[in-house]
Amino acid sequence: MAPAFSAHVPALRRGALRVRWVTAALFSSGILAGNKPVLVRDFVRSALYDPNHGYFSKRAGPVGVLDASIRFNQLQGGLLNLLCLAHFLSFYLIAFSMGKFGRSAYIQHLDKLYKKHDIAWFTPVELFKPWYAYAIAASILRTANLSVPLKIYEIGGGSGTCAKCILDYMMLNAPPKVYNDMKYISVEISSSLAEKQLETVGEVQSHLSKFTVEHRDAINRPGWGRKDPHPCWVLLLEVLDNLPHDLVYSPDQVSPWMEVWIEKVNESSQVSEVYKPLQDPLISRCVDIIGMNEDKASVSEKLAFAAKGVLSKVFPKPRRAWLPTGCLKLMDTLHQALPSMSLIASDFSYLPDVSIPGDRAPLVSSKGDADIFFPTDFRLLEQIDHHCSGFSKEQKNPGAFKPVKKRRTIILDTAAFMEEFGLPLKTRTKDGYNPLLDDFKNTKFYLSVPTHNVPTHNRK
Repeated sequence: MAPAFSAHVPALRRGALRVRWVTAALFSSGILAGNKPVLVRDFVRSALYDPNHGYFSKRAGPVGVLDASIRFNQLQGGLLNLLCLAHFLSFYLIAFSMGKFGRSAYIQHLDKLYKKHDIAWFTPVELFKPWYAYAIAASILRTANLSVPLKIYEIGGGSGTCAKCILDYMMLNAPPKVYNDMKYISVEISSSLAEKQLETVGEVQSHLSKFTVEHRDAINRPGWGRKDPHPCWVLLLEVLDNLPHDLVYSPDQVSPWMEVWIEKVNESSQVSEVYKPLQDPLISRCVDIIGMNEDKASVSEKLAFAAKGVLSKVFPKPRRAWLPTGCLKLMDTLHQALPSMSLIASDFSYLPDVSIPGDRAPLVSSKGDADIFFPTDFRLLEQIDHHCSGFSKEQKNPGAFKPVKKRRTIILDTAAFMEEFGLPLKTRTKDGYNPLLDDFKNTKFYLSVPTHNVPTHNRK
């Protein structure tokens, strides 16, 4: 789960440009249990989730919780506090407007909140509660099949704020039968956060009969039990950015991609990269989905590839690409366990000031411990979603009907999503500045539903 605002973001040294890495928050030899090489995704997973040294295990409270909702309509500021802005909004693309003085009041208010709570970051659902979660609940109500009991899974639910707010919304706005019969299941890998979620949702007694927490890893298929063919909703809010990724490398523009493994250097504090031919199934599938495999290129792509071959002999340029293999594995699991699910995901589409090389490279934020998070390529997420649902662009039988996608999908900027389903006036300051719409330019929402689950009046 990436931070909405970070108090400290150190830049990693560019040791990755060499084979040997300088010890840093991302690649540390202390994370390696033995001397054998490990895939990068296993390294990242251990850094984030290992019970003994993982970021989400070591921190007692990695997710900040506000005592009360921010009253945006009471915020009114003067001149822009640039120091606070640079300190707290380093993750966001900001369109500066000196006329929006409400931004100054908002930043100053955030400054006080961070000092009061001594926390690394707050999630968007926390900063904009209850309105952020209310918009998600409204989008569910608008498209859900209410003839069957509503069932919502949230993966990585943080402090439970989203769950409580969605249950609040359903209690206040949905038909009574929908609220009374609904089930909300949180799948949480952190035991401390699982306990916090029960505490948060339990603030409203009637919610507890509808809410359960399953302390487990959502990626593991056995944890989901038998396949459930019934309609349900799955929420992934700032989850994709913390899923393990793999890294592939090529020494120039035309050489085949190779897997990157990490190993210790002679029991020292340094680690080095080991390059192997592609053989891991997840990595190979990701390469195929993205279209990085030159063997399957079209004629025009092969001509371009040949031109690159000539150029590479004169100006060889190493290539690196980070692959969302953790996302691929999670989507595999979800489609196998919940084939009729509808999905809502939100995350960062871009992260500024990334010093680690490679396409889709991560950013490392630290305030005592390191949080590794990746930008989400939403078009690639869409491709992975279709792939895991069983859709294939290739026609197996010549002359057969063109393959039909099993999912209806849409990608929306956060501002567009909130304007469609939310109440933007509720997060606007007196001067007209709206941090949810104005400061979240590098975040998006992804909505995906089964084609057979789209209401008739919404079909195009």
